[in-house]
Amino acid sequence: MNTNKQFQTVLDQCEDIFLKKTKDYGTAWRILRPSSLTDQLYIKAKRIRSIQEKGEQKIEDSVDLDFVGLINYSIMAIIQLESEFSEDDLHMDYEEVSALYKKQRETAFKLMNDKNHDYGEAWRDMRISSITDLILMKLLRIKQIEENEGNTIISEGLDANYLDIINYAVFAIILLEELKN
Repeated sequence: MNTNKQFQTVLDQCEDIFLKKTKDYGTAWRILRPSSLTDQLYIKAKRIRSIQEKGEQKIEDSVDLDFVGLINYSIMAIIQLESEFSEDDLHMDYEEVSALYKKQRETAFKLMNDKNHDYGEAWRDMRISSITDLILMKLLRIKQIEENEGNTIISEGLDANYLDIINYAVFAIILLEELKN
């Protein structure tokens, strides 16, 4: 098990999808406020949980791709939090978007390594359903922080929760891939 390599492989796939969609659609997602991105993340996570609970799905989109969506929408949310937002200027150059994506990817990778050091890769013993529940919990926390206008007393902020979602979603994809093999 080479977690670093697996993690980078998953993020390579996510980045490839993100950048191809950027070429297709531009940066239309920039119109979304962070709270709208949170709601989009919530919808994707609820779909995953619904499929896990029902044991079947009627729409062919794979659960793996929903986890990819969680990663990419979380990165979009962090970019929105850190970027100047103006409805008059929603465009971002491809190179700028690519650089911002890579920055968040590197931040998530470093966080994963730090947490794996301390937790000893405990996520490898988790059920994918538990990972889904943790992602939903993080989203409910984010919604509460947004209701509090970004203010926290003792807790981590929005960006830390989005980064945790990225890492949990990567772990889920790794575990799903291992189950296939």
